[in-house]
Amino acid sequence: MTAHRLHSFFWPETIAVLGASPDKHRIRGRLLHQLRENGFPGRILPINPSYQDIDGLACYPTIASAGGSIDLALVAIPAAGVAAAVEECAKAGVKNTLIISSGFAEEGGSAGDMQQALIDVTQRYGIRACGPNCEGYYNALGKVATTFSPTVETKADDTQVLVSEKRIGVIAQSGGIGFALFNRGKAAGLGFSYVISTGNEADLGMADFLDYMIEDPHTSAVMLFCEAIRNGPGFITALEKAHRLGKPVIAIKVGRTDAGTRAAASHTASLSGSYAAYHAVFERYGVIEAEDPDEAVAIAGVVLTCPTPRGRRVGIVTPSGGGGAWMADTLSMHGLTVPGLSTDLQGQLRAVMPSYGASGNPVDVTAQGANTRPAMMTALETLARSDEIDMVVLISSLTSETRVSLDSDRIRAVAESCGKPVTVWTYTVPSAFGRDQAAKCGLFLHSDLRNVGVAMGKLADYADALQRPLPERFEPVSGALYPGLPRIVPEYQAKQVLAAWLPPPRERLVTSAAEAATAATTLGFPVVLKVQSGDLPHKTEAGGVRLHLTDAEAVSVAYEAMLADVAAYKPDARIDGVLVQKMAPKGHELVIGMVNDATFGPIVMVGMGGVTVELFGDVTHSPAPINEAEAERMIRSLKSSRLLTGFRGSKAIDLAPVASLIAALSRAALTLRDQVAEFELNPVIVHADGSGLTVADALLTMKD
Repeated sequence: MTAHRLHSFFWPETIAVLGASPDKHRIRGRLLHQLRENGFPGRILPINPSYQDIDGLACYPTIASAGGSIDLALVAIPAAGVAAAVEECAKAGVKNTLIISSGFAEEGGSAGDMQQALIDVTQRYGIRACGPNCEGYYNALGKVATTFSPTVETKADDTQVLVSEKRIGVIAQSGGIGFALFNRGKAAGLGFSYVISTGNEADLGMADFLDYMIEDPHTSAVMLFCEAIRNGPGFITALEKAHRLGKPVIAIKVGRTDAGTRAAASHTASLSGSYAAYHAVFERYGVIEAEDPDEAVAIAGVVLTCPTPRGRRVGIVTPSGGGGAWMADTLSMHGLTVPGLSTDLQGQLRAVMPSYGASGNPVDVTAQGANTRPAMMTALETLARSDEIDMVVLISSLTSETRVSLDSDRIRAVAESCGKPVTVWTYTVPSAFGRDQAAKCGLFLHSDLRNVGVAMGKLADYADALQRPLPERFEPVSGALYPGLPRIVPEYQAKQVLAAWLPPPRERLVTSAAEAATAATTLGFPVVLKVQSGDLPHKTEAGGVRLHLTDAEAVSVAYEAMLADVAAYKPDARIDGVLVQKMAPKGHELVIGMVNDATFGPIVMVGMGGVTVELFGDVTHSPAPINEAEAERMIRSLKSSRLLTGFRGSKAIDLAPVASLIAALSRAALTLRDQVAEFELNPVIVHADGSGLTVADALLTMKD
């Protein structure tokens, strides 16, 4: 419904400009001027009681007096009057508003009340609003420029050759950066459908515009500049749709560090969520992350001009041996392979190049071979047809204003027929002529070596993500919890809460040394003693753990000594008892945890566990639910996973039991999401002898 409604927002036939001004140095004047200068084909209605006409356009005193159907109203009046103005628009039948005005929640304090008043109007009347505190949008195909950004003052160069007929849309929570991405991409030969700044997102937000662009036939890929997602479920629904349709989404996420989070909060009046949660969601749905604007443009150029690859093997054709070696290193560092070529394939290549060329990979046709053009083109065609190669990178010097070593007809033909990604890097600064010639080939031209590796590596990652089926939805009935649980739930109670999803424990809770000795004898030695207290979430630091107890007397002595140590550490700690556990067989320690993220809900963490988890940080995250295949992929993605899969001759451990546990706990996280803020099982000991696993410790934190 939102996507359908937004058609009149992006493709309006009539636009009203509230507070329109003839002064082009004021934002209200520039909005009106840029609408006209960019050739908006519909009706423009200036609204301002101070003027009868502005630059030949009849000016109306109120929105109601303008009459007729109005698709979009631009609002750039002082903040105090915005809510009332939007209400007048709603009563006049206006469908959508775009609010440029600043001075709302981004300022904090009482200014937030004005934003709430605006929200109340949109909810009461059903009128849609973009903003406030935004920079408007630009619809390149429809010639709709509802923005004061100077990037749309520069008219399109009709002589510039675009690298592809496909177009990309930009959605940015910072107007300046969104239009900067448009400016940089346009200079690189990219075509755009829409560029929109979402501002404070009092009503419409990034999720709404993403959903629209995913369905939009004019948009082949979407680029996001993201500070904080306000509608997590809607955002995920749009990403699911993009994954299903194979429409790439590129995201730049800021607010990853404490400093970045503070800056984002002060800028958009919204605290950034946990980056780990964002990264987990992006990885799940194949969102391609970029670190900076140039990297984002390079990735966009590749996804608009290249099909998804079938593998990671890259062939390189170069006139420069040094350039080829440098490219091979770069591609290898970004998760791609540059394989040696078969004897047969090298024989085919040697036939078209000078005797002093190199027919391995990189294929060095030498500068002399490149200058004759056929050698370079034939080498490209040979690699593109070969089943030994999944992608091709062409290296050239495109600095000349009169000639290049690219044959546009042959390159376009091979790129379109081979079904493989092909891109080009110039090791010299490209001329305008060189850029045009690359674009005529249908190739995105890279002048930054590193970004070739980044873009092609991420294209391969995206292809892998599309091949992974998304987990089936899991909609649980919320489970009833034990009443009266403390905010920090100690291990024995945490395991009771999670009992439906855990293997049966071998442990007993006791309250005396004698009970401990009896329990240990029943469970079988050796055993572990662990103090249970919601006041002691880290038992080891408090001296509240005793290991390797091999007889009843040792258990009794350890019980008394442990409680004495705990009392010295925190005299006022409330002690619920002592947990006696059968010691697990030797094995590898994992941590499995969950954080109930405010934006995206439960995010499951898996890592190498024990006391060093915070030291090494070898963890990975994924949003719940998680199936067994995804859980095993998470385990194998850890840097330390080789310890589990047969490191230095050790026996590989069956990962199925722990993958099954991770999947079960992801369902637990969803079932308990209304009550539980987070939980952690650390360590989960995966038995080296293949006998399964033991949940050796658990901690659960309730929501406030």
